[in-house]
Amino acid sequence: MSDYELSTGGGTSKHTFVLYGLIVALAGGMGYLFMQLNQTKAELATKSDQILDEVAKVRETSAVSTQTSRRSTEQLTADLAAARLQASQLAGQAKIDAEKHAEQLASNLERVQAEQAKRVAGISADVTQVKDQAAVANTKITEVTTDVGNVKSDVAATKSELEKTIAQLKSTQGDLGMQSGLIATNSKELQALKELGTRNYTEFTLGKGKTPQKVGDISVLLKKADAKSNRYTIEVIADDKRVEKKDKTLNEPVQFMLSRATQPYELVVNDVKKDLIKGYLAAPKVQASRN
Repeated sequence: MSDYELSTGGGTSKHTFVLYGLIVALAGGMGYLFMQLNQTKAELATKSDQILDEVAKVRETSAVSTQTSRRSTEQLTADLAAARLQASQLAGQAKIDAEKHAEQLASNLERVQAEQAKRVAGISADVTQVKDQAAVANTKITEVTTDVGNVKSDVAATKSELEKTIAQLKSTQGDLGMQSGLIATNSKELQALKELGTRNYTEFTLGKGKTPQKVGDISVLLKKADAKSNRYTIEVIADDKRVEKKDKTLNEPVQFMLSRATQPYELVVNDVKKDLIKGYLAAPKVQASRN
């Protein structure tokens, strides 16, 4: 029996189980995202508590400073009123001295009031900054929640689209008489097969020539391509052997065995033009010598 023939049936495709595995993986990914969201929320909650503590401290400091400043202002105001009353009751040099003292008290009062206003302005700025930090923290929580929601929607859409595409794929009998894997007829379906990950896929574009071209781990020589009939003839070079595959049709699984593989390789052509073919090679992931 030739190395390019298979003695037993190819077995049914396990793509359904792989799809379930992919769905489980997507669910696991969502679980991880929600864990990250909860962790981020916890961190931001801690930050929020710290901000609230800072606000409380600022308010406490503000209250103490305001009370102290108010007492100083009240005392200076009282002293100034007493000095002015005394100046109005005196005459001569004594009155002049009393008025100077009153002016000094008035100057001190203005200075204290200016310092108090500056301190209040500084405290207000601190409170505003802390409030801004709290707003940023809340915005961050909202953004993370939104991002996770978007990712969840994207994953659900991807899962739905993949399931829909896989459901449309078909399996047919290859040219060696073995049941093939799922066959892709366009780039979208091929991408879905790649997502399943049951095989290694290599896309190719081959022009007619005299020199074989490398496709994956084999070589292929295009000998004929008839665009009108969508038929082609190729020569496959592998395991130091050359096998001709003649008059193959569009989307037909062209199968051949290699000594290092337990499952057949499948070459599928999706487009036939004059002296040109395009398609892909599906190779088994497990490469092991056959008995």
